[in-house]
Amino acid sequence: MMIRPAGEQDIAALHSLVESAYRGDSAKRGWTHEADLLGGQRTDLAALQEMMADENQVILLAMDGPDIAGCVQLMHVSEGLAYLGLLTVDPDRQAGGLGKKLLDGSEHYVVENWQARAIEMTVIRQRGDLIAYYERRGYALTGERRPFPLDDPRYGLPKTQELEFVVLRKEIRAG
Repeated sequence: MMIRPAGEQDIAALHSLVESAYRGDSAKRGWTHEADLLGGQRTDLAALQEMMADENQVILLAMDGPDIAGCVQLMHVSEGLAYLGLLTVDPDRQAGGLGKKLLDGSEHYVVENWQARAIEMTVIRQRGDLIAYYERRGYALTGERRPFPLDDPRYGLPKTQELEFVVLRKEIRAG
């Protein structure tokens, strides 16, 4: 499976992948969905275009031939620190190691391109299985919590008002 940066030509297929993995009935085929916590959209075409246009962000795609099998968003936050978000694997391809490959590729990318020494992410606190998955891959809860934007439809429509993010962090180094 090849990992490469997304381009403008990938936006429609990328959007379809993200929506299918995070929301609605199609997402429930996989184990990493948010469909029980949030309705509505996960992202939109304009948000994906903004990410790609930002010189401090990249979306990496895992390609299975001509098909996008997964993706991850990376952001250069500050000297030595990167942010990882939007880790997505096609629901029919989950539990096959692709998420781990995307995480490994992400860590390599931020070290090589941004000289990052640490990578952070936010995960909805109520997603215990997903937090445990990241912990098994070396990410640790920092104790920091951040509010979930409950009133911003760009993030979806909350099915509970109790949502909040926890921050996970992993120290990484070259080599």
